[in-house]
Amino acid sequence: MFFIRELEKTITLHPSYFGPHMRDYLIHKLHDDVEGSCTGQFFIICVIDHEQITLGKIIPGRGDAEFTIHYKAIVYRPFRGETVDAVVTSVNKMGFFAEVGALQCFVSKQAIPSEIPFDETANPPQYSDGGEQVINKGAHVRMKLVGIRSDVGKMYATASIKEDYLGWVNWLLCRTFDRLTTYLFSSVL
Repeated sequence: MFFIRELEKTITLHPSYFGPHMRDYLIHKLHDDVEGSCTGQFFIICVIDHEQITLGKIIPGRGDAEFTIHYKAIVYRPFRGETVDAVVTSVNKMGFFAEVGALQCFVSKQAIPSEIPFDETANPPQYSDGGEQVINKGAHVRMKLVGIRSDVGKMYATASIKEDYLGWVNWLLCRTFDRLTTYLFSSVL
């Protein structure tokens, strides 16, 4: 789920950057340092506002200055039980890996419906029902997050596609539906 969070970051600045463009450099460095990073609790997607930059404090013996920046950011925090759309990155007989943005997910063989078995003869490897549903590298799937694990700077999840309305998604139909709803809502407004 996406949220707007108020965060703060301390940035150390070398004296060679002191001058009239110091504020611009601090803001640029903030964006470079935090956008796309993971805190272990959530992913920072985008900095939307920098509210306050404190006065710099000189570090004794070095000459560098520390600035604390208070900012607002859009963050993504996955929750257990959340339904997400993902792109499959690899498939093997034990299950498949998929990515939801920066979140790496694993769906085990036990969390895949028995109607979609692993096809050992297929190249590339895939789970298939012999018809329309084919889960291979690059396929789009809708899954429910079952468990979430955090490491330093990274998050992992386990997921399931064994419930109703989960599994392989015909992405072309989803895009057509999105365009239709966008058209309908824009014409109403």
